[in-house]
Amino acid sequence: MELKHLLNALKAEIKPEIANLTIKGIADNSVDVSKDYLFVAIKGFKSNGHDFIDDAIKRGACVIVGEMDIVSLPIPYIKVANSRRALGIIASNFYHHPSKSKIMIGITGTNGKTTTSYILKHILESNGHTCSLIGTIQNIVNGEVYDSKNTTPSSLVLQKLLFESKDEIVIMEVSSHGLSQFRIEGITFDYCLFTNLDQEHLDYHKTMEEYFQTKLSLFSYLKKNGQAIVNTDNVWGKKLAEKLKDKNIYVHSLGQSEDNKFQILDLDFENSVVQLTEDNESVQLSSPIIGLHNIYNTAMAYITAKLIGIENDNILNSIKLFQGVKGRFEILKLHNGATVVVDYAHTADAVFHCLTTSKKYGAKKITHIFGFRGDRDESKRQRILAVSSEFSDEFILTLDDLNSVPINEMIESLYKLNNHYANNKGIVMPDRTSAIKWAIENSEQDDWILITGKGHEIYKQNFSIPTTSDTETVLYIDNGEK
Repeated sequence: MELKHLLNALKAEIKPEIANLTIKGIADNSVDVSKDYLFVAIKGFKSNGHDFIDDAIKRGACVIVGEMDIVSLPIPYIKVANSRRALGIIASNFYHHPSKSKIMIGITGTNGKTTTSYILKHILESNGHTCSLIGTIQNIVNGEVYDSKNTTPSSLVLQKLLFESKDEIVIMEVSSHGLSQFRIEGITFDYCLFTNLDQEHLDYHKTMEEYFQTKLSLFSYLKKNGQAIVNTDNVWGKKLAEKLKDKNIYVHSLGQSEDNKFQILDLDFENSVVQLTEDNESVQLSSPIIGLHNIYNTAMAYITAKLIGIENDNILNSIKLFQGVKGRFEILKLHNGATVVVDYAHTADAVFHCLTTSKKYGAKKITHIFGFRGDRDESKRQRILAVSSEFSDEFILTLDDLNSVPINEMIESLYKLNNHYANNKGIVMPDRTSAIKWAIENSEQDDWILITGKGHEIYKQNFSIPTTSDTETVLYIDNGEK
């Protein structure tokens, strides 16, 4: 593709003598550069792509795009205001704007993105549509499964996935990091969903208002006639719906108050059933996964499928056959009659829903196992501890991902947190697999054990039991450690 077409929509000065230069590929990592590639230099959090420009040139780059002032290079250098944003636009141009030819669905919010996306994918595929899915657990394109390194991949990876997809519909989880780093630049959506907002990532966004504004920015990527689906049964959802209406964006609001487009009535928590009413039409909606939060996730998926054009009865019949999501309120029944739940919950609100759901469904005693990630938002730790202390009978603080934090420092922080906020309900057991083993061995029939924080994820460090995930550890112990 000619350079002038690649840089279309970018406010960048291109000298006439290089406008027709043929570009054979794009890279944002110098090791991926080949002959006649355009290299985009991005300031990262751990390294600066501008420091690798010489390496990109040695590997065959013929044009460099960056945001720093560079005096002299042997090949053309084009300065832009924001390299991350430029990469998204360039990648979209290179792959011929693939989002324009698909039904694009973007889902954002603190909790519920993954569950909502999987329920929706199941409904759509059960009714004859082909779907790609891009999200936290994995990426699925043309029926092929790929590992997911980030909830929202880089713009270059995203555009390539969309270009390669032969599927009719693409469902995408959109994280706040992905939004703030312009990873969805060059993509436009037919439907954007907002699930909820809770304290999370404040090590990155600093304030809840900044976090909210970042989530809100997703809706600026809607197509001309794109529509928003918003859960307004939280203060941030109400605020978001109001702002979208002020922008003349069509909002399908979901909530219990009568001013919602889709109103929730007769909420039957124990059976995970609600009456959902729209314009005097009412349906009985049953969540395939227990819990109030999953009722809302199911309702969001239902509304989206309905807007796409699937008949009510077909949607409801599809929902009944949904098998759940790995690591999202994943229920495991033990041989002794106890129940284990493995869930990705890592905010106070998500933990609250897990614990209260367990209580509502008859837990005689609740043991909660969880930890905290190194180099992540420490301001939420006390809130999570307060929720666990109030709604569990006992909890075990254990290790989650250390990241760059030394293990002794993390263990010390667990003991300090337990001493200050545990209300005599907590113990510290650093080895995650030992904590799970202790809880199982000390459980009885009708007890519930909740293991939160990692969900589907693989362990990043070794523990005493040779397993790689929470679910695998539970099954290993319950089956006699064979």
